Amino acid sequence: METQDTQALEPVPQPAQELAALPVPTAVPVPAPAPEAEGEPVSRPARRRGRTALIVAAAAVIGLVGGTAVGYGVQADREPTPLPALSQADLAYPVKPLPENKRPAPLSAGEDRKVKTDGDLRKLLLDKPSGARKADMWWVNDGWVDTASYALDFESEAYMFETLVKSDIRRVAAAAWQQGEFKNTNVRLVQFRSGEGARDHAEGQHGYMPEAEDGAGNEGDALKGSGNGRYYLYKVHEKAGYLPLYRARAIFQRGDITVDINIFDTKRISKNDIRTLAERQLERL
Repeated sequence: METQDTQALEPVPQPAQELAALPVPTAVPVPAPAPEAEGEPVSRPARRRGRTALIVAAAAVIGLVGGTAVGYGVQADREPTPLPALSQADLAYPVKPLPENKRPAPLSAGEDRKVKTDGDLRKLLLDKPSGARKADMWWVNDGWVDTASYALDFESEAYMFETLVKSDIRRVAAAAWQQGEFKNTNVRLVQFRSGEGARDHAEGQHGYMPEAEDGAGNEGDALKGSGNGRYYLYKVHEKAGYLPLYRARAIFQRGDITVDINIFDTKRISKNDIRTLAERQLERL
């Protein structure tokens, strides 16, 4: 009985033909990637932003705050730097005013230029020469010229008016006379509220005088004793059917006043004519 049971538990060998017919397991096939078309980009999923950028930004903020705190602490521990004195000892005023006999004498009317220019400005204008007659100019009203009328004498009226107002023009006094049949002369004292305004106006006029179209077309000649004064002779203006027109002009600045002198004539004007007139007006100021 035992022999029969043992034989029943042992595996029964199968013929070789049956083993060969059983299927042999193979590797699972993986499909190969499709070849990329030439010149066609391969679409890839967008890369997500990681936490690296946030860490760097946080570190930068921490570093900035920490650096500011350290710098403030270093500065707070330093000794304060003393500021320079607001006044100088040499400029100190006396505690008490000087006695009457030690005070400097006030400037005379001849020495104080402000006394002259603050009064009636028309009194500083040149008197018309003997034999000349007063010229009636529509833009002169009792010896005064308003700013708008003065600006009309320039090529760009609106620009000149705006410039004069910005320069803080104060008033304009004028005188005009006629000699002979055609010779006309006008003198204008253009006063500003500061010497800077008068200087800017005079230099602005000197600036364009060398131009042939708008100015005299030459550099002019220096007016001695005036600082920045010059006088000019224009090129003759000729037009068919009209008499020739000659012109001379002098411009200089004295304190807060710009002097503008013009001579017009149908005959040639000499440099001596305009120079002498400008020198006489300079002496009056």
